[in-house]
Amino acid sequence: MTRDEIARELVAGCREGREKANIDRLYAEDAVSVEAADMGQGREVTGREAIHGKHDWFDSLYETVSAEVSDPMPHGDDRFAVIFDMKMKKRETGEIEDMRDIGVYHVRDGRIAREEFFYPTA
Repeated sequence: MTRDEIARELVAGCREGREKANIDRLYAEDAVSVEAADMGQGREVTGREAIHGKHDWFDSLYETVSAEVSDPMPHGDDRFAVIFDMKMKKRETGEIEDMRDIGVYHVRDGRIAREEFFYPTA
């Protein structure tokens, strides 16, 4: 897949609730996922299985109330960014939290090789 095909499918999958299926479809086996801050499990994980685990961990803490995903914004030949605006409900307390992330995705050999998330940490 090209960078633009991957970008469009990643966004479509996020909008349609297919994020986890897209990990296997779009990500390299050795893909790296990097968070802006350590939330108790380190900032970086490597491999599709670890990225699945990160999604499972987040889903155990939060329920999606609403989410908007921007169109992909390409950069150079091998990167694109996406903005995620979400309202999330903490499963433990029921509290609603607004979240905004920017994901930057690096493509290598027709797969996502690295993703980096930017968000406020204070």
